[in-house]
Amino acid sequence: MARAKKESTDKQAIAKDFEKLGVFYLGRPYDLAAKKAKDGLLLYDSKDLVTHAVCVGMTGSGKTGLCIGLLEEAAIDGVPALIIDPKGDLANLMLTFPQLRAEDFAPWVNEDDARKNNLSAGDYARQQAELWTKGLAGWKQDGDRITRLKEAAEVAIYTPGSNAGIPVSILKSFAAPSREMREDVELLRERVSTTATSLLGLLGVQADPIKSREHILLSTILDAAWKQGKDLDLAGLIQQIQTPPVTKVGVLDLDAFYPSKDRFALATQLNNLLAAPGFSAWLEGEALDIQSLLHTKAGKPRLAIFSIAHLSDAERMFFVSLLLNQTLGWMRAQSGTTSLRAILYMDEIFGYFPPVANPPSKQPLLTLFKQARAFGLGVVVATQNPVDLGSKHCIGLQD
Repeated sequence: MARAKKESTDKQAIAKDFEKLGVFYLGRPYDLAAKKAKDGLLLYDSKDLVTHAVCVGMTGSGKTGLCIGLLEEAAIDGVPALIIDPKGDLANLMLTFPQLRAEDFAPWVNEDDARKNNLSAGDYARQQAELWTKGLAGWKQDGDRITRLKEAAEVAIYTPGSNAGIPVSILKSFAAPSREMREDVELLRERVSTTATSLLGLLGVQADPIKSREHILLSTILDAAWKQGKDLDLAGLIQQIQTPPVTKVGVLDLDAFYPSKDRFALATQLNNLLAAPGFSAWLEGEALDIQSLLHTKAGKPRLAIFSIAHLSDAERMFFVSLLLNQTLGWMRAQSGTTSLRAILYMDEIFGYFPPVANPPSKQPLLTLFKQARAFGLGVVVATQNPVDLGSKHCIGLQD
């Protein structure tokens, strides 16, 4: 009895340290030579995340596990997150079982793993429940902390282009940016360019912003509408491709630069995309409204997971670019702060922020790395290879 009382007292004392607001509990220090955890707590100041973070490690090294822990700690402190999940691993954030009962684990155990261990699914579920209970106790945690996590934040899984989770509508992505962004010439130019590039990429057109007629025309249409604060949708964009709001592009007459017949061909491509049966899923569901994604209507913080593993490469790039642009617009409308207001996490950065190429996701990401600190938005990315970022980008993150 005395021993149990002492353990309870020790646990309460430790919890008092890692439950402080603004402190993330990531585990215990590790002795590499002895290959075992040491006494003490590994605590992370949440304000450090506003200078951003990169998590690097080989497959199976625990990158995703570490970052899930980081996101959970943030949620406990009331910090919401936008979570881009290219691999489909982060839905596990929803698997929280405060009572740690075998029947809670049973629907989620891998039956193949059970057979490999010569156990029935039920026995394997009991084994996993015991394993988690013991493991949490080893880190001075229990079901009460899981309850605290569940009560602190909502977890939602969004599936753009699919109804498997919560569908996401891209219609708002062509609405006029906020006044703050429209008044920032550089940001508006970036928003126009990345939107045009990502939309053309969805059509299979690899467009150079300087050389491509398609890109220049779309950029001209978007720029003209947005500078006037006018919203566009895909139907309106198709119409304006056929009848643009300008008579000249640069010093050339419109028809000399991009003949009507060629414009009609581009409009037809976009119309075919819009008319495709599967594309309707992109137009239904929750709007890409960042404030509404980060918080419920009641104001509760949310971990908004965007699962994109089911999409093609072009569709992933299209959606990620739109989401990053919307995040930039939301960020610019916030007041400045030195505290961590929200997290943007991407579980695999490969292909989205390369050191040489310029996909449409790169520029908004670079802008976020440069400017998000002032608005309390922490950007966290994970990769198997630091070359995915390049030395120049890594130096920029340290700044």
